[in-house]
Amino acid sequence: MMKKKLLLTILWIIIISVVLTLFCNLYMLSKTNNKIIDVSEVSKIESVDAILVLGCKAYSYGPSQMLEKRLNKGFEVYNLLDTKLLLSGDHGTKTYDEVNTMRDVMLNLGVDSKDIFLDHAGFSTYDSIYRAKYVFEAKRVVIITQKYHMTRALYLANELGLDAYGVVADDIPYKGIMLKNEIREILARDKDFFKVIFKPKSKYVGETISLLQDGNITEG
Repeated sequence: MMKKKLLLTILWIIIISVVLTLFCNLYMLSKTNNKIIDVSEVSKIESVDAILVLGCKAYSYGPSQMLEKRLNKGFEVYNLLDTKLLLSGDHGTKTYDEVNTMRDVMLNLGVDSKDIFLDHAGFSTYDSIYRAKYVFEAKRVVIITQKYHMTRALYLANELGLDAYGVVADDIPYKGIMLKNEIREILARDKDFFKVIFKPKSKYVGETISLLQDGNITEG
C-alpha cells in the first residue's frame, strides 16, 4: 500500500512538473513572438539606446562559432542604426573573458571603440538584461542571440520594463549541439519565469554607466 502511494505521488509530481514546464514555455513564447523582427525591419525602430549582444562560450584564441554568429549579426544591425553596441558576457576571472573577445571581433570588423560598451558582469541572461536597464540605463534595445535563447531574453526584458526587440543570429551547423541547447533552455525558461516575478538585483550592480559616454570607459 505504501509503495503504491509513493508511486502515485511520484507520478503526480512528474505530471505537475511537465504541465508547469509547458505552461511557462508556451506563455513566454506567446508574450515575445511579436518582438522578434527581421534585419530589414530594424531601421523602423526609433530611439534605440543600444544593440545588446549576449555572450556565450569564448576561447583564448577567439569566440566560439555561436558567439561569432551573434557578433556578426550585431555588426550587421549596428550598420543600420545610429547607436551603441553593448556586449554583455562573463568576465568573472582573468583567465576567462567573453567580453574583450567580443570587443576584439567588433574592432576587427571596423567598429569605432567609442561605440563599444562592455558589461563584464553578464554572468547570466538575467544579469545581462537587468544590468542593461539598471546599470547602463537603456530604455530600448535590440537583442542579438540565437532563436532558442531569444524567447527568454525578450521575456526577461519585458518583465524588467525594458523595451526590447530581437534579431536572431544564425544557428551553428551542429544539430546535436543545438538540440542540447534547446533542451537546456526549456528548463532555464522555467527558472527565470519564477525569478523575474521577484526581480532580484543582479549579483553585481555598481555605479550607473551612461551610454551617452565614450564606450572606452568600460574597457578592462
